[in-house]
Amino acid sequence: MRVLLPVPDRDFDVTEVAVPWRMLTDAGHQVVFATEHAGTRPAADPRLLTGVLFGQFGAEKEPKDFYAELTRSEEFTATVSWADVDVTGFDGLILPGGHAPGMRQYLGSQVLHRQVARFWALERPVGAICHGVLVLARSHDTATGRSVLANRRTTCLPKYMERSAYLTTAWRLGRYYRTYPAYVEDEVKTALADPGSQFERGPRVLTARGTATDDTHALVVQDRNYVSARWPGDAYLFGRRYLELLEA
Repeated sequence: MRVLLPVPDRDFDVTEVAVPWRMLTDAGHQVVFATEHAGTRPAADPRLLTGVLFGQFGAEKEPKDFYAELTRSEEFTATVSWADVDVTGFDGLILPGGHAPGMRQYLGSQVLHRQVARFWALERPVGAICHGVLVLARSHDTATGRSVLANRRTTCLPKYMERSAYLTTAWRLGRYYRTYPAYVEDEVKTALADPGSQFERGPRVLTARGTATDDTHALVVQDRNYVSARWPGDAYLFGRRYLELLEA
């Protein structure tokens, strides 16, 4: 099967891209990367590879190893453009996250929002993690004018987690952890018909992550053909659940 994975030119999250890519390709599926302009060679947030602050708070070793493999793959250099891609030719869509400034190119693209809304209407598997949920919140159903998430259960980057990361690092990195003035959770909730029943924040965690063998600290929310997750610490469980949905 073919899965479309849009990314910005730079600053996407290492784990949220590399882990699902590794799982999908290991299972024999094809991942096609899409950038604003075809043929762009994208790049992850470099701070997540070296450590956000004093070598800490970056991606774990295994996802970084996966990313190194990804950068050497053919699909990473043969990107298609958001505008020209035929979404009907794909069996699935994954929307990764990231918080650094380069993400705004992807999160705010009206071209991408329209393409995502077209894919959503096909009722095929869609996965979104962290800031990637914002792309869905900003993509609108042409018939109703409402967000495609209006009647779905979802999670995303929780406000407490975004605020904590910002307050911990602002003295050195400024607004690195604040992609937009509004928190991700707040904007996603405005897209929902009933945020109280549809939004799931999950258990409170700050550093504990799920791994390839332990989902104790991970959370995903599934509503029919849609799977969402909160942050890189959910990436392994997110990848497995998405793979199950795709193959079902």
